[in-house]
Amino acid sequence: MKANIKHCFSFSLLLWLIVSLVSCAPGNDYCQLTGYAQGGTYSVKFNRKGVKTPLDEIKRTVDSILTMIDTTLSGYNKGSQLSRFNEGRLAEPNAMFKDIYSMSRQFYAETGGALDVAAGPLFDIWGFGFTSDRMPSQHQVDSVRAICGMDKLGDAMAPLVPGISPRLNFNAIAQGYTSDRIADYLHSIGVRDMLVDIGEIYCEGVNQKGNPWSIGIDRPIDGNMTPGADLDGIWKGDGSGRGVVTSGNYRKFYEKDGKKYSHTIDPRTGYPVQHNLLSATIIAPDAATADAYATYCMVIGLEESKAFISSRDDLEGYLIYAAGDRMYEWASSGFNLAVN
Repeated sequence: MKANIKHCFSFSLLLWLIVSLVSCAPGNDYCQLTGYAQGGTYSVKFNRKGVKTPLDEIKRTVDSILTMIDTTLSGYNKGSQLSRFNEGRLAEPNAMFKDIYSMSRQFYAETGGALDVAAGPLFDIWGFGFTSDRMPSQHQVDSVRAICGMDKLGDAMAPLVPGISPRLNFNAIAQGYTSDRIADYLHSIGVRDMLVDIGEIYCEGVNQKGNPWSIGIDRPIDGNMTPGADLDGIWKGDGSGRGVVTSGNYRKFYEKDGKKYSHTIDPRTGYPVQHNLLSATIIAPDAATADAYATYCMVIGLEESKAFISSRDDLEGYLIYAAGDRMYEWASSGFNLAVN
């Protein structure tokens, strides 16, 4: 299994058209639920040994979770709760919206504003949101920063600054959050061996060969547009439940006047980051946390990421960075890597 490269704020579960299939491996209890949605595909592998819930019910429930994600969190679905919130039309958020909002506020506070789901307009003016590439002026950056930030919204989602209601974008954690919600459902029906890949990965237990799940890490080189085509290494799990997410800049950037601009924007400055970190893979107890911290590392850069990962007993990390014309890797002490 490969790791999907997480491009910060690239969540595109738009207008889900669920077309899913269930297949089971002959001779054992492992099944795979796969589906196509407009904007992406997903794969859910699980061991149904001891599970009494029928396969067609599992399929329907997973599809319903994905539909709920779309109608709640998608910025592309104009009728979603997120879209209605951003337009000032949402009367009462549902439990999912409240949950991810609360989670986002915690990440914002913990990272000192480096992870800010209320910074979407900054990505738009730099050409990485819903708009085309263009170079903003200093005045544009300053003007947009003045209306961004979770510090302008309270716990109850009400604006704290009169006349300013920041627009939310949950891309930094939404795919990981989705994987966790599906894993929660599988846990509730008795599944213990699973790999949930909804753009980001949650895995637990063992695969159909009886081995802990392994996740490939892409080599972050320009032109490597196919996940799994050129691996830098393979992370090997230990059977415990883990979120596995890789964020990277190398597949999405643009150039102007001979200068390359990363798609990772630092919400604290309003400008694309300028550092040598090419990709960050984070292993965390859940996929939403791994998703958030992988994005965070791509904002703060190599040295701060090393210090951050090393300070956390609940995280492991693998950082790939450039120095001159060469590429190097750094792994935390507990990151179980098999070099490819």
